[in-house]
Amino acid sequence: MENPSFQYSVQLDCEEKITNIFWADAKMIIDYASFGDVVAFDTTFGTNKENRPLGVFVGFNHFRETVVFGAALLYDETIESFKWLFETFLATHDNKHPKTLFTDQDIAMGIAISEMMPNVWHGLCTWHIKENATKHLLSNGADVFREFKACMYSIEDEVEFEKAFNALRGKVKKVTWLDFIYPFKKQWAECYMRNVFSLGMRSTQLSESFNSDLKDYLKCNMDVMRFFKQFERVLDLKRQNEINHEFDSKENLPRIKMRRIPLLNQVGKLYTPQIFASFQDEYELSNAAYVKDVVEGELHNEYRVVQPRQ
Repeated sequence: MENPSFQYSVQLDCEEKITNIFWADAKMIIDYASFGDVVAFDTTFGTNKENRPLGVFVGFNHFRETVVFGAALLYDETIESFKWLFETFLATHDNKHPKTLFTDQDIAMGIAISEMMPNVWHGLCTWHIKENATKHLLSNGADVFREFKACMYSIEDEVEFEKAFNALRGKVKKVTWLDFIYPFKKQWAECYMRNVFSLGMRSTQLSESFNSDLKDYLKCNMDVMRFFKQFERVLDLKRQNEINHEFDSKENLPRIKMRRIPLLNQVGKLYTPQIFASFQDEYELSNAAYVKDVVEGELHNEYRVVQPRQ
């Protein structure tokens, strides 16, 4: 009644009792329309003594700050619950699908995403994978763990990835975990993510950061009304940060390293400080490129534009 644009949906069981609840206020809907191309979704936070999962859809705004696109209290984490949730989430946002969605490695969630959002690129949280790699690979030596991280973050060629991963298998005493994670390689390996629109996101850390803020305000013995009030309180604090960043960006001029470059002066007036800093770094790298001979002594000339190693 207070906010006509507030959207919510509930799912009832056979006894007409509430099982799952989804909601999105007006600001969430506006933010998703602007920043909803890359989304992280996580349900690792239990909200009460029954440990019911809280699912939060989050993303980046133009200040690289966390914005929330919707939230849900779930009865369980089954395929059917996730299918209802994703269908409701899309309906709330005019059926606009994200380009990219990052989650943890939950089997039920993965099946629901493939059915409800088949054209969305589904990535797995590399932070969780790295944590699992620590448990399963570090006992084989630090070099083995470093080689796996290289497969995940550094190797950009698919053929090289296959060679490196097969070599890794030969150095591990028990390859059970490697065999388990390998079929999902297209969802976590750098060489398969080169053309994925991700805004630099590789994990669900945004969701977990928001969950960490919630833990300071939520208690397991809260009833549902107190939960919603505290959730709104955390959300208001996040949004106040965005207002503060907006004010600072208008009051402070960006730090331009090369002041005689008209392009930098122009975009410095348009971009937020965080985005401008990233753009300026990329611009510097582009000026560091040089032409390198690839084939010498042949009848034809071949060159490659390269950048110095950082």
